[in-house]
Amino acid sequence: MAGGKIKREKAKPAGAPYQGGISFHKSKGQHILKNPLLVDTIVQKSGIKSTDVILEIGPGTGNLTKKLLDAGKSVIAIELDPRMVLELQRRFQGTPYSNRLRVIQGDVLKTDLPYFDICVANIPYQISSPLTFKLLNHQPAFRCVVIMFQREFAMRLVAQPGDNLYCRLSANTQLRARVFHLLKVGKNNFRPPPKVDSSVVRIEPRKPAPDSNLVREFDGLMRICFNRKNKTLGSLFRQKTVLSMMEKNYKTLQALQQSQGDMAVGMVGNLDFGGTEEDLKMEVDDGDDEMELEDGGEGGEGSEFKEKVLSVLKEGDFEEKRSSKLTQQEFLYLLSLFNKAGIHFS
Repeated sequence: MAGGKIKREKAKPAGAPYQGGISFHKSKGQHILKNPLLVDTIVQKSGIKSTDVILEIGPGTGNLTKKLLDAGKSVIAIELDPRMVLELQRRFQGTPYSNRLRVIQGDVLKTDLPYFDICVANIPYQISSPLTFKLLNHQPAFRCVVIMFQREFAMRLVAQPGDNLYCRLSANTQLRARVFHLLKVGKNNFRPPPKVDSSVVRIEPRKPAPDSNLVREFDGLMRICFNRKNKTLGSLFRQKTVLSMMEKNYKTLQALQQSQGDMAVGMVGNLDFGGTEEDLKMEVDDGDDEMELEDGGEGGEGSEFKEKVLSVLKEGDFEEKRSSKLTQQEFLYLLSLFNKAGIHFS
């Protein structure tokens, strides 16, 4: 503008208004996709069939919902914010879409999920980990999930052995599913823009699904292995706190076997090794797991149980190996060697 005074615009509040009068709350993780080309790309990469029942988590104002209704048989949308629920109902009421859209108001983490063939989600990033494992626990099995995550979390999901971001989250997820990175999404594709970039990933549950006892045992082992992923396994499994925890479970299982015979083997999953799937939080430092174990020095040199543990590592040639480099098959082999020695991690 030539001449005159330039008026300063007043800073807009954190929730930037939508054209319908709805303000979005960053604190609640509300970031609405505004780029129609990106919405089209997500739907295209989802591989939706015309017969699919689609679960949408976090539909917001319905920009993606409409495209999903065009592509599939029906959409079940789960939305926590009652304002967004009303907006969805207003948007599709009286249209040909209305009888193919079901809206559930509630917290997806506390909601019993209905049957669906495919899930498409743009979620608050703070629920990324618990939602991922809630979906992987869902039965009957679905075909896939296409979901928007904070970019670093997404890259941890797809990380491979040797990658800087390879961690417990990577190993546990990939035990249960195949994970593919589909596309990177810049922050300016959202209203209001988040502080970080995002990525869309595709998660396909493995069929058949791994046994639930194996999943629990594997996670227990990963909690130790990724506590300090760049240390050798020989060093990790010499820690007093690790040996004490493992020996406690070992003695508990021994006592169960003596008192109840073979039935005790099926009770391994009830042993207390600490931690649940919800503990899989993203760490942003060096990718080590969040479980804090005091170093506490090494266990006593004459410990019979310590020698049993170290003999397992030596049998599989794992003593000098590091978790950051181990493949899924190597972890499963290590777990099988521990189990053969009567040592469990559930």
